[in-house]
Amino acid sequence: MDWTIWAGLTAGLLISVVTAPVGVSGAVFLLPVQLSVLGVPNPAVTPTNLLFNVVAGPGALWRYRATGALRGSLTRQLVLGTLPGVVLGALIRVFALPGPTAFRLLIAALLLPLGLWLCCRALVTPRPWKPAVAEPSARSLTGLALAVGVIGGIYGIGGGSLLGPLLAGRGLPVARVAPAALAATFATSVVGALTYALLAVVSPGDVAPDWELGLACGAGGLIGGYIGAHLQPRLPETALRLLLGGLATAVGALYATQVLA
Repeated sequence: MDWTIWAGLTAGLLISVVTAPVGVSGAVFLLPVQLSVLGVPNPAVTPTNLLFNVVAGPGALWRYRATGALRGSLTRQLVLGTLPGVVLGALIRVFALPGPTAFRLLIAALLLPLGLWLCCRALVTPRPWKPAVAEPSARSLTGLALAVGVIGGIYGIGGGSLLGPLLAGRGLPVARVAPAALAATFATSVVGALTYALLAVVSPGDVAPDWELGLACGAGGLIGGYIGAHLQPRLPETALRLLLGGLATAVGALYATQVLA
């Protein structure tokens, strides 16, 4: 078996163990591994990452469903907003942002501020995710989810890596945000992967996902996501936020350096 399959499976497992407890599928950190280490070409790396989300998502969601964490309106509002957004994002990615330079610049612009913000929130206050004063309205939640869906469709991350910290930063409990963000990521990734598969029929270049590698990464993420969701109550939030923020900042800085070089 090709070494990239084993590398993808291992990367998917390890990343998902760390990210699933805070509502992130891990695709946001798996993408640069696929792009720079595993050699997935542009723009096929985006649907390959969405395929990872499709396969890996049920692991954590199964665990959260067993504990009743998926109940409530938040999950429904996020899914309804992100679904149309991811289709629009896929169209933008294929027809407006096919080049690697623009793609790396987009990665840097997304991850650098997000990573720094997560680190600052974890370091400045002893309880970085304080209780909410007022819950966001259904309209604002859907609007936020729509915008994040567009970004997720372009980037191939499903949007959970942005929805999770943004909603938790507004005061919603992480135990409530994480399952809803992962559910939105899974739903939008299914739609996004199908959209890219259709676009591959009418578009030139590497638009279709790398099915073998995406499935291998997803299999690792399936196991890692279940483990991460199981560990959520036992892991310190501040340490997880610092880890995620540090990874996001490092990856964003790497791609910013490559663009400027």
